[in-house]
Amino acid sequence: MGMEVFQFESLTAWIKAKELTLSVYRLVAKFPQHEQFALSSQIRRAAISIPSNIAEGSGRISMKEKAHFVEIAFGSLTETYCQLLLAVDLGYIATAELEAIKSQFSDTSRLMSGLRNSYTSKH
Repeated sequence: MGMEVFQFESLTAWIKAKELTLSVYRLVAKFPQHEQFALSSQIRRAAISIPSNIAEGSGRISMKEKAHFVEIAFGSLTETYCQLLLAVDLGYIATAELEAIKSQFSDTSRLMSGLRNSYTSKH
């Protein structure tokens, strides 16, 4: 018997959000040592809540609740991006490094909008 697959694992929005989170973690690993417990920790927390909230929402029964968790995930996505912009301004990462993953943010955002719309149109 194979491992049970949860419904969220087949959602493209979740897959892309998970990939984005991994990219963010790799970027944050480049922060200076003295930053490891301040901004970097905040960014990792925000980033990990993107796929986590998509997953949590998919497990809810009501479409309204499903959509609400995608909205929370979207808030975390914008929070993560905002904090990475600050990291660029502080010189922790190069502009080019953030630019390199910017398309992952827009792709994930677009997919999350589609997912939220699919939940609200069923409501």
